[in-house]
This record gives sequence, C-alpha cells and structure tokens, in this order.
Amino acid sequence: MRSRTVLVVGVLLLAVAAGGFWHWWEAQQNRLSEHIASANGRIEAEEVYIAAKYAGRVVEVLVDEGAMVVRGQRLARMDTAELEASLAKALADVAQARETVAEAGAQIARRESELKFAEQELGRAAFLVQKGHVSKERLDLRLAERNTAKATLAAARAHLASTRNAVASARAETKRIQTQIDDTVLVAPRSGRIQYRLAEPGEVLANGGRVATLLDLTDVYMTIFLPTAQVGRVFVGSEARIILDAVPEYVIPAKVSFVAAEAQFTPKEVETRSEREKLMFRIKVKIDPKVLLDHIEKVKTGLPGEAFVLLGSNAKWPPRLAIKLPPPPTK
Repeated sequence: MRSRTVLVVGVLLLAVAAGGFWHWWEAQQNRLSEHIASANGRIEAEEVYIAAKYAGRVVEVLVDEGAMVVRGQRLARMDTAELEASLAKALADVAQARETVAEAGAQIARRESELKFAEQELGRAAFLVQKGHVSKERLDLRLAERNTAKATLAAARAHLASTRNAVASARAETKRIQTQIDDTVLVAPRSGRIQYRLAEPGEVLANGGRVATLLDLTDVYMTIFLPTAQVGRVFVGSEARIILDAVPEYVIPAKVSFVAAEAQFTPKEVETRSEREKLMFRIKVKIDPKVLLDHIEKVKTGLPGEAFVLLGSNAKWPPRLAIKLPPPPTK
C-alpha cells in the first residue's frame, strides 16, 4: 500500500514537471526576439468619398452597400436638365458667331476692293495733276478717299479678329458646360467595395455632396505605435507580418509604408505588450497588394490583430511568423 502511494505521488510530480516544462517551452517559442517589434492595431483601408462636383439633384444611384466595383464604373448620376439647356444656348452662340465671321470676311473683301479702286483713282489724279489737266484739290480729295478706304479695311480686319475670338469663346463655353455634364456621372476613381450609400435618388446635394463611400481594398494597412527605443530601427520598406485575431492560424506578409517623423501621445484605445509609454511613433504597416488581390472578396476592415516589424535588414523571422495564407478562391 505504501509503495503504491509513493508511485502515485511520483507520477503526479512527473506530470507537474512535464506540464511546467511544456509551459516554459511554449513561452520560449512565443517570446519575441529583440529584433522584432510588435503592437496591436486594427485593419484599415484607404477611404474615398464619391461626391458630386456641382450642386444638383440625384437621379439614380447604381450601386448598393457592400458591392464590389472596378475603376471607371458608373456609380451615380445627377440631373442635367439645366445644363443641357445651357449647352443648347452655347451651341447657338457658336453658330451665330460663325455667321458673324462669315459676314466679317465678306466685308473685308468689299473693303479691299474699295481700297484698290481708291488707289487707282489716286494714281490717275496724280498723273492728271502733273499734266495740268486737274487741280491740286482733286488730288487731295483722292488721297483722302484712299486713306479712308485703308482705315475702313483695317477696321474690318480688326472686326474679323474679334468675331473669331467670339467663336473661340463660344466653343470654350460649350466645352465647359459639356465638362459639367460629364461630371454629373459619378464613376469609381479606383477599384474597391462600397462601404456606405449616403444619398438616394431625388435628394438635392450641395457642391461636394457625398453620394457613397468607397474602400480601396488594394490599399489595406494596420496602424500601430512603437516606442522610441524601437522606432529608430524601423524604416519605410521594413518587412512586417500581421496576425488577425479572427484567423490566428494565418500570417499575412506586409511592409512598413509610413513612419511618423515626430512622436505623439499614445491614443487611449491603443494597447501595447509592455507598459504604456507616454510618447510613441505612429507606424503604418501595409499588406502586400498581390495578397489582397488574391483574397479581395475576404478583405474586411476593422478586424483587430497584431503587427510584427523586423528591426534590421539582417534579422530573420522565427518559424511561427513564416508566411501562411489561406488558399486563393477557385475561379
């Protein structure tokens, strides 16, 4: 009986020792090297507001919240009735200006003919004055007529230049109005997902009124804060990894895309591994765009997780931070 008790106690002690060793070994595996910095954050994406350039009424909104859109896709359309009327008037002004140019051209031809005749009459008068057949007053009259014809021709040419400028101005006005009409069709400036639909058909928006919010899912990042002791070894382009709380089995490749030039007080909602420090540097860790494109349907913003940044170019990742991604969706 005593030997059995000793055996049971020995087994229990061995089990406790094994459990302690296991926890110690696991802690050592999870312990980060001094060449790796980490901090918590949330997945964010570049947000773009789809807004009306000019005030007007929304005619239709062509997308719903959550819809995936591609660059150049039509998202909404504004009312163009007033602009169409302005364009019709501008086109009429162009036609009228062209007619004025034609009339000015005809006037120049007429004035050139008058000048030619006046110069011929002046030549005849000069010849007759030399022969003594007409008086000097007759020559002065022909000279005045020639000068008047020359001035009239100059005025006609100036009028033609003015009418041509009027045509150019009218054409510019039609182009301006047509540009405004083109801007009433709101298109996606980049590919992504519609996050919010902010306006509905029939609503009247002011200049810059927002119709929808677009998330660029090829520009996804996590903002973290690192202490001064570590940030000096972090540079734009430094390798990084992201592990999301929702899918801890995957390790997402990323790179540092931004390092703040000045320290700031750490926001209250930011949690760090160590005790909070008063001054931290803001870092943006951007996920590889190729990875995002392969899994764009699964990309979601707001997910919490942890980012790891490699400090120094010669450092290497431990096995547990090796890249591990879910298989891409079958097409």
